[in-house]
Amino acid sequence: MQLAARARNIGASPTLAMNARAKEMVQQGIDVLSFTVGEPDFDTPIHIAETGIEAIKDGFTRYTPAAGIPELKEAICTKLKRDNNLEYEPSDVVVSNGAKHSIYNALQALIEDGDEVIIPAPYWVSYTEMVKLNGGIPIVIPTMADNGFKLTPEQLEEKLTDRTKAIFINSPNNPTGAVYAKKELESLASILVPRGIVIIADEVYEKLLYDGAVFTSVASLGPDVKEHTVTINGVSKTYAMTGWRIGYAAAPRALARAMANIQSHATSSPNSIAQLAATAALTGDQAPVQKMLAEFARRRELMVTKINTIPGMSCRKPEGAFYVFADVADLFGRTIRGQQINNSTDLAELLLSEAHVALVPGAAFGLDEFIRFSYATSTDVIERGLARVKNVLAEAQ
Repeated sequence: MQLAARARNIGASPTLAMNARAKEMVQQGIDVLSFTVGEPDFDTPIHIAETGIEAIKDGFTRYTPAAGIPELKEAICTKLKRDNNLEYEPSDVVVSNGAKHSIYNALQALIEDGDEVIIPAPYWVSYTEMVKLNGGIPIVIPTMADNGFKLTPEQLEEKLTDRTKAIFINSPNNPTGAVYAKKELESLASILVPRGIVIIADEVYEKLLYDGAVFTSVASLGPDVKEHTVTINGVSKTYAMTGWRIGYAAAPRALARAMANIQSHATSSPNSIAQLAATAALTGDQAPVQKMLAEFARRRELMVTKINTIPGMSCRKPEGAFYVFADVADLFGRTIRGQQINNSTDLAELLLSEAHVALVPGAAFGLDEFIRFSYATSTDVIERGLARVKNVLAEAQ
């Protein structure tokens, strides 16, 4: 059987692959501590879970409209107005099976063969593969730690061509936690909008901010920017609802309609039960979000402090999300327990086999000199895991 080229030219998610290997080792009786998956370790808040349970009891288990139930689309519009000062109608909103699905729908509706999509690095691992699956060409622009891992107008101008169709802006960022300031977004938008380039604004971590960082939704910069922006968001990260699989996009109506049509043929509709639960998440008590955020903040402080005591590692304090992107370039070329470390993948493999700690190499995000830690895990795991990492790296020669 001959696979299609699109299937042959992409790889599995490095994050999920590393997490799967860690789980296999656990099944073998090995005590592996994982910092891989970006998944809150909290239970879904009870009022949200109970809404899902009631939906099942009430028989709300049939197909829904392809783009989502009216109640949820209204709740999304209310949320966008309340939190982001964005005016959208329900017909501008498409509810999907997670934010990842929303992004894929947008690319399906926008990208022609050979179109270029700008992706600042480090980037979420699926961006490049989704662009390729839709016939596009990922144009990766490495950012610098000294600039807070943010794309500059000068870098952007240098990579624009007559084939540039879209750009990803992910703020707060996975894997760095970088948050773009309003002025920084305005500078980028002033270059993109006159050229008609579509901005895919991935804003799923918007509620996870620290030290007074301020989130700005790209589409809120003005009517002209909004007309060139697809706002991507969801409930997975904010409300600990990863398994419920509900994300959404808000977009210019013609694009939203096209995305809804594509989704209707691909998946029929999002999960009915999860849609009601997501409605409860957006409209109900937000206190659980603040409680989770306070705990993430404590974990962030602990992780950053400890990483910066590990020989060969250093990191910035992230402004948002729940990741630390640690610089490990000082370890390249050194030998640990007979194994030479030439890149981030070598280091991740070594730490999994020798320290029984699972991490995601920076190469998966487009910057090989780094490695990603997720602090969406307990303080106990952080304490023990980083102690193991420190012990192994202390043997570097």
